[in-house]
Amino acid sequence: MYKVGICGHFAIGHELVNGQIDKTKSVYKALAKALGEEQITILDTRGWKKNPLKLFLNCKKMLDECENIIMLPAHGGVRIFPLLFDKLNSKKRKLHYIVIGGWLPELLKNDAKLLKQIKRLDRVYVELECMRTALLDLGVENAVYMPNFKETNALRNSELILSQKLPLRLCTFSRIMEEKGIERAIEAVRTINREHGKTVFELDIFGTPEPKYKERFEIICKGFEPYIKYKGFINTDSSTQTLKDYFAVLFPTKYHGEGFPGTIVSAFAAGVPVIATDWRYNATIIRNGIDGMVYDPHKPELLAKILVEAAKKPELFNNMKPACLERAAHFDADTAVKTLLKELESEKEVHI
Repeated sequence: MYKVGICGHFAIGHELVNGQIDKTKSVYKALAKALGEEQITILDTRGWKKNPLKLFLNCKKMLDECENIIMLPAHGGVRIFPLLFDKLNSKKRKLHYIVIGGWLPELLKNDAKLLKQIKRLDRVYVELECMRTALLDLGVENAVYMPNFKETNALRNSELILSQKLPLRLCTFSRIMEEKGIERAIEAVRTINREHGKTVFELDIFGTPEPKYKERFEIICKGFEPYIKYKGFINTDSSTQTLKDYFAVLFPTKYHGEGFPGTIVSAFAAGVPVIATDWRYNATIIRNGIDGMVYDPHKPELLAKILVEAAKKPELFNNMKPACLERAAHFDADTAVKTLLKELESEKEVHI
């Protein structure tokens, strides 16, 4: 009998990174460290729509073998996995749903059937206190706050890298798609360098293009100046060592499902301030002027303005770096996972 079965998108055998994959792997690593790998079994949901019978059988097998089930569905699976595990749960295993992103409260407001189903689960873990409050207002009394976390190997203060000379290095580190603001980041750097007649900033782009955006992104890449480069995929495990060399991470997102972005956690662990849109929950995570900057998403020109000021006074951002490390400690995996471990050991509740 396993202590825990984790059902989520692990993308085994694929070099992919997004919020769902990142969170799924982070949960596994944290629990494996705390409980031991022998206490955990996993179910990779990649491609589950192509073989629903196999999914059904694997879910049933997991319920037979595990005391606790942890599911991490995205939009496409939230109406399937909670219902499926609940219907198959003849042995009354504990069902835990770890929410990825910030879209669930809004979805449940307009879906009474799904709301009723989510209430039947033992626990629903959300990344921000305001999300928990929103769910409690909907009657989801099983909502628990557990901050987004990663095993990031955060830097020490003595390892911080300060940038003084031009060009200053910037990067993006997220899914590559229009909604994440990749083109807005490119345009801001391009505008500044052209207006100043020299390379003030260099921009490196990390991540995997979304399938629907891949063709457009390939066309965009062909028009890159020497100071803009696509650096491809980097594993979350190596993100700290990769990001530490940068002056700032750009995150001009307008993605509708944004919750607590792992991008911010990775940047803080590397001691790098984040310049982000005041979008969804970003301003509750980034302390404006302390460990990053947030700006009006409806005024994209403000990104270039912030960067120009930063180039004039690099010390403004260099002085934020220790605060980034301090903030990163709040999202340490060993600390955050204690909430989950406590709930795994609690008594099974009866939902009617």
